[in-house]
Amino acid sequence: MFSLYKNFIQRDLSFNVLEWKLIVSQLSLKTFQKGEIILHQGDICKELYFINSGLARGYVIDENGKDFTWSIFFNDTNAHMSNLFVTDYESFLHQKSSNIHIEALDDCEVVVTSFADIQFIYNNLKKGERFGRLMAEEAYSYLHNQIIERETKSAKERFEKFLTQTPYLLEKVPQYHIATFLGITPQHLSRLKREYK
Repeated sequence: MFSLYKNFIQRDLSFNVLEWKLIVSQLSLKTFQKGEIILHQGDICKELYFINSGLARGYVIDENGKDFTWSIFFNDTNAHMSNLFVTDYESFLHQKSSNIHIEALDDCEVVVTSFADIQFIYNNLKKGERFGRLMAEEAYSYLHNQIIERETKSAKERFEKFLTQTPYLLEKVPQYHIATFLGITPQHLSRLKREYK
């Protein structure tokens, strides 16, 4: 039930039986159906979701009503913390209104940890705080690199990286969402895909 979550957190830290039992006491499972809104912009992100299965995306809507994909959430060997945890991390950390919407692109099963549960783990498990620090560092590093790549890499380079790391998402995620995630038009994405076929 929580084996994928356990494998992820034990990449960096090891927990004994009692420590893991304390962590599990704060976890639960939840499912979302395809198309379901997981988080609305303006709401406070009160739970952290580790994705066991399925796909989701975080997106923002501009003043003209156009939406732009901010992140794609999935769980496989190429996933990192920012893909594995379905959340608006800024909203969760500071318990303030979210700037993004999150929707399920597929049926999803997630491991749930509430903000109160995380605080309990931090306060009762010495390694818990270290795990939280490592998560925050990884989230910052991902965001830092993502912004730099969007500003300095060409559309072709961004597409090539996406294709190298997560080629199967091309078939699972609607083209429009991938295009806005890469910062290009759907037409440009179609041309790039044709070049690589």
